[in-house]
Amino acid sequence: MAYKPQSGPQMAAPNVIPMADIMLVLLIIFMVITPMLSKGKQVDMATVKNAQDMKDADKDDAIVVAVTRNGDLFLGTNKINKEDLANQVKDRLSGRLDKTVFVKSDARAHYGDVVGAVDEIRSAGVDMLGLLTERAEKPKVPGAAVPPGN
Repeated sequence: MAYKPQSGPQMAAPNVIPMADIMLVLLIIFMVITPMLSKGKQVDMATVKNAQDMKDADKDDAIVVAVTRNGDLFLGTNKINKEDLANQVKDRLSGRLDKTVFVKSDARAHYGDVVGAVDEIRSAGVDMLGLLTERAEKPKVPGAAVPPGN
């Protein structure tokens, strides 16, 4: 038998299975990494029972100052000195209509460090200052009925 080349143009079909595999791997990577991305310094905030929701603090352009347990100050993810805090907050507030700044502090931070940060922020000319906390979870009693509306 002799080999006869086939006549006519060959149809090239793209193999999409490897591309789909790569896309799924990328999707999984993004799903794992996204929760790790934070808007600022992570601190163990105090928990309270009567916390109010502050949805503006979750916005990407929210100005959040963090006070760590050893007194370090962070504006977003940048570590700053207490002396520079007022000027940097003032720079970020310039040109904004909403002059709100949020403060989150570690539950074990010294009271004086938090008050000092609040004083510096107020000297920057903020209109509203929000203290961020975590909502304390209600203790769940096995077999207890949940009241309506909760």
